[in-house]
Amino acid sequence: MLIRRRRGWELRESAATPEVVFLGRRAVIKAIAAGPILAPTLRSALAAEEDPSAGLYPAKQNTRYTLDRPLTAEKLATTYNNFYEFGSQKSIASDAQALKIRPWTVKIDGLVEKPLTVDIDELLKKMPLEERLYRHRCVEAWSMAVPWSGFPLAALLDFAKPLGSAKYVQMETFLDAKTAPGQKEFWYPWPYVEGVTIAEAGNELAF
Repeated sequence: MLIRRRRGWELRESAATPEVVFLGRRAVIKAIAAGPILAPTLRSALAAEEDPSAGLYPAKQNTRYTLDRPLTAEKLATTYNNFYEFGSQKSIASDAQALKIRPWTVKIDGLVEKPLTVDIDELLKKMPLEERLYRHRCVEAWSMAVPWSGFPLAALLDFAKPLGSAKYVQMETFLDAKTAPGQKEFWYPWPYVEGVTIAEAGNELAF
């Protein structure tokens, strides 16, 4: 009989998602900075104020997506990031607090049945939110393994109702150089744009 002793840095998958992960990017950093100074109830109130959709989380875990390695430490996953709109250094989390993520709207246009602009919190209510354990790999040769909450891109396509002539999905982020000084740099044609084919967007891994 093989008895496997769990090492100190390993977590059970059922415990993979600490509540703070779901508080939103800004609230996570504030909670880390405040530490034990804030009472748990006050931190919860802060999260609700920062993220009107906080009540939608934690999302139900999709157990089809598992990991073959331990989770990355939460402090590393939330503070070692790329956000070139604010600069090229990895310790960008504090500078990125300048970005106000509420109110926030999403514009859906192009080859769709009915172009519209929708509030992000209203959109989230319409999406099948779930949690997946994902490995993220960067072209810079670093990676992390984290619980990731969101919805399949295919669900957004169903909501947007693209026309039969549509071939691609283009995602364009915000443009506000006053808030995000990195957008004043000329090495990238801001705003940041990413794209996939309709077929790729319908793949179950597109999340």
